[in-house]
Amino acid sequence: MNVRPLSRFYFADTIAGFCLRGTDEVVGAIAMANSFPLTVEQRDAWVEQIAILKEAFARLGVSGHLYFEYSIPRLGRRVDAVVLAGGVLFVIEFKVGEAKYPAQAVDQVCDYALDLKNFHEPSHTLVIAPILVATEAAADPAGLEVASHRDRLLEPLRCNRETLAVGMQRVLDFARGPEIVATAWETGRYCPTPTIIEAATALYRGHSVVEISRSDAGAKNLTSTTNTIAEIIQEAREKSQKAICFVTGVPGAGKTLVGLDVATTHIDKEDALHSVFLSGNGPLVKILREALTRDKVRSEREQGRTIKKGQAASEVKMFIQDVHHFRDECLRDQERPPIEHVAIFDEAQRAWNLEQTASFMKRKKGIAAFAHSEPEFLISSMDRHSDWAVIVCLVGGGQEINTGEAGIGEWLASVERAFPHWRVYVSGHLTDSEYAAAEQIEAIRPKLFVSLKEDLHLSVSMRSFRSENVSRLVKQVLDLDLDGARRTLEEVRERFPIVLTRDLARAKDWLRERARGSERYGIVVSSEAQRLKPHAIDVRTAVDPVHWFLGGKDDVRSSYYLEDVVTEFQVQGLELDWTCVTWDADFRRTGAGWGHWSFVGNRWQRIHKGERQAHQKNAYRVLLTRARQGMVVVVPEGDAADPTRNAEFYDGTFGYLRGIGFPEL
Repeated sequence: MNVRPLSRFYFADTIAGFCLRGTDEVVGAIAMANSFPLTVEQRDAWVEQIAILKEAFARLGVSGHLYFEYSIPRLGRRVDAVVLAGGVLFVIEFKVGEAKYPAQAVDQVCDYALDLKNFHEPSHTLVIAPILVATEAAADPAGLEVASHRDRLLEPLRCNRETLAVGMQRVLDFARGPEIVATAWETGRYCPTPTIIEAATALYRGHSVVEISRSDAGAKNLTSTTNTIAEIIQEAREKSQKAICFVTGVPGAGKTLVGLDVATTHIDKEDALHSVFLSGNGPLVKILREALTRDKVRSEREQGRTIKKGQAASEVKMFIQDVHHFRDECLRDQERPPIEHVAIFDEAQRAWNLEQTASFMKRKKGIAAFAHSEPEFLISSMDRHSDWAVIVCLVGGGQEINTGEAGIGEWLASVERAFPHWRVYVSGHLTDSEYAAAEQIEAIRPKLFVSLKEDLHLSVSMRSFRSENVSRLVKQVLDLDLDGARRTLEEVRERFPIVLTRDLARAKDWLRERARGSERYGIVVSSEAQRLKPHAIDVRTAVDPVHWFLGGKDDVRSSYYLEDVVTEFQVQGLELDWTCVTWDADFRRTGAGWGHWSFVGNRWQRIHKGERQAHQKNAYRVLLTRARQGMVVVVPEGDAADPTRNAEFYDGTFGYLRGIGFPEL
């Protein structure tokens, strides 16, 4: 029998074997593997799907294998049916009773196919045919046309109950090849690289970090890092110790994923290891909370249960908190420890220094002469525990983009100054220049317990599953390492397209042509890019990041519309599949290096302060490392009639990028 509850599917059989089985037998097998409450609607849908597939197979006369309810952990969903027939992998999504072909459903089945194409190793080279079956829809001749993409993933077909066999036959005629070996396909590795939104949703649903992340040798330290943190937590608990550890990594390496995994592992507040995920990144917190809330409501409804959105939101709020709200709760009662023994601070380098914290406390809280930086106060809050506590700091190098951000040095200085009984765990990379912590580490070594744990560094980018060297390329571009950038570009360009243009409209067309399914694309710009207004880009326009990142293609507020843009402040910590980076004259290439400018009143003014220059460079580092699959860079032409957009402000940057080898559209 083919019921495998621990498999990625609920039922599997050869096509011939499936056709010989009775409907009750197949439905029973699927139901036995299903861990959710079985509704009448779901049972009837399976009955309908079985009948339609049996009829299609009878007309086709093909051999192969069939899988019902095939899991896609990265998306937290299941494909209704996967069929291996001839040399084709069919991904079939049924909409039983549907009289139209909803665009959202077409994107849904395309997303499933893309996931297998990109992340399931045996599927990489196969012809994959996504098919939407709207059972009651009228026949759509255009929906039966077979069109192939360059990576052998076909455009989604639109079929009804009668035309499914026609569509499948056309694909088989188009893609003749050796029959797929089912056992090899079943047992092949699934190595996904989810977006942070997908990862948070999957982890919150109960998936493990192993299920939703890459498992290849290059990314093996993701699991090693989570295991190392678990060991530090366990030791602290057993020995009643206090510990702080710093997780470093290249942009997109999975630092936030590690933090979310620790938090979801100990999500029960009754658990002695109860954890909280904290972030000072307001847009990230809002987006993750909303995404988890929507998914929770949808998941409950799919299982036949009802839940109010407010209730779901309340539960999610305890899991992901704004670090400033956590701080305020600790201020209200300065004696009692928080309920969490483990606190994970995302983007810990962005915590406020003493001056910024004291200013805020005086202006907003009415507390005069506040004497702690944000890191020091947060450590003091966790230090209230009489037994043990652990702080996990997730650290991005070169990511400080705001005035008053303390950097990692202040966390270390706070431990040295006020909490010498805390144990410190660091990776060797924390001494790298972009973390600006080398001096502080050397200062505390003789005085504190400092342990080096190499597994606390994530060295491989998970964001760009198409090329892990994009972050290195961006660093070389910003560091004016021309030769290094040229070499790295040659390495990444085959799998990660980067193109250059001076025409924003052409760049938008490029994004739309590249993206498939619900792959998200959008325009990102520097917060100082104030002279892009002639191109209908106004960075001063308030944008709700929740709508921008979560809205669908029919939402004018979403990134898909390519009207609203986000800056480094809204996009930091998040990612898109395809990005358009529109480069203004605030950060311009000159003969003497990078020029730093701010538009004030009616003219550009040079930025002289080193800290602000560093923040501006880091802003472009953030913008250039947001894409997972590719990006287009737009450097406008300038306008001779507009002294604020003189061509020379832009030509140097465009020439520099073209000289590296970025191909022009």
